[in-house]
Amino acid sequence: MASVYGRPFLCYLLDRLVDAGVSRVVLATGYKHECIETYFGTQYRGIEIVYSNEDQPLFTGGAIRQAAQYISSDELVVLNGDTLFDIDLRNLYVFHVERQANLSIALRHVTDTSRYGAVSCANDRIVAFHEKTESQGAGDINGGIYAIHRAWLMSQDLPTKFSFEKELMQPMAGQAGFYGLRFTDYFIDIGVPEDYYRAQEEFKSLFPQDRFLFLDRDGILNKHLPGDYVRNWNMWEWLPGVLDAMPKLAQRYQRIFIVSNQQGVGKGLMTEADLEDVHRHMLADIAAAGGRIDKVYVCTELESAHSPNRKPEIGMALQAKIDFPEVDFHRSVMVGDSASDELFAQRSGMRFFKSIPALSL
Repeated sequence: MASVYGRPFLCYLLDRLVDAGVSRVVLATGYKHECIETYFGTQYRGIEIVYSNEDQPLFTGGAIRQAAQYISSDELVVLNGDTLFDIDLRNLYVFHVERQANLSIALRHVTDTSRYGAVSCANDRIVAFHEKTESQGAGDINGGIYAIHRAWLMSQDLPTKFSFEKELMQPMAGQAGFYGLRFTDYFIDIGVPEDYYRAQEEFKSLFPQDRFLFLDRDGILNKHLPGDYVRNWNMWEWLPGVLDAMPKLAQRYQRIFIVSNQQGVGKGLMTEADLEDVHRHMLADIAAAGGRIDKVYVCTELESAHSPNRKPEIGMALQAKIDFPEVDFHRSVMVGDSASDELFAQRSGMRFFKSIPALSL
């Protein structure tokens, strides 16, 4: 959950799985597992999320084997939670299946193996793993992504708690159908402070820049009225600096949307026509300032109606995607001032900010 460039590191790993066409992920969790479960819930950008929680530390091997019980497929793909190795997972999977391997590892060539330990191969077969103290100079390292034959893993006579690396991989290297596939793609392990801070800078240029902006209305554009609603234009008050920011936002973002819960209509405190009039004046002010809003989406239903369009549900985002097919939630930002806004962003895979100035215009 460590934040990198405005998002939990785990989001970047899950984004890679979405790109690879994965539909179901098991997260092996332990200490403070509730933080992850609260943030991601049961789905992320269409991926189903299942949790394999450890009541006590099972170490890497025990955690993988417990998580494997939640998967019925013959082959598993396992990723380290603090390492991003931006490979094409499909290539590793095909390599693994074609060789009928028990274990296939994504290898990364580095100029100094002393931090990681090294892996020795002969004709793609892994013949040895070398400890950090034995390693120096250039060589191949374990990139932290595995393809594993599930039946083989479950058949091993191992304790409930064990190290996948030291108690399974190292003793069986060279004799158990282990293979390594070399990749040259971007690799970073944020397990040490210097690389965590390096990731903050590198991710800005490595990953697609945000192109689509979703804005909450009340409390972001205009002054929020606690216990009341902006029922007519006379009640509207622009927040300081917002209109000055709109031209900059228009230059930076390909599309800009407003997504707003407006149950004042559902409560009968104002009409649809009243709301449309408020928005007509709002859009006129934004245009006069040199900005633009591509479309305004509202949910006027009561909270008790449990509408799929009411934030934190993502119906308004999905409608924007239908109206503007180029919208990519992975390249989108949500700006809001409430927990429901943040959850809306999480569920749709957007980055989240609490104010327009926080975008660092």
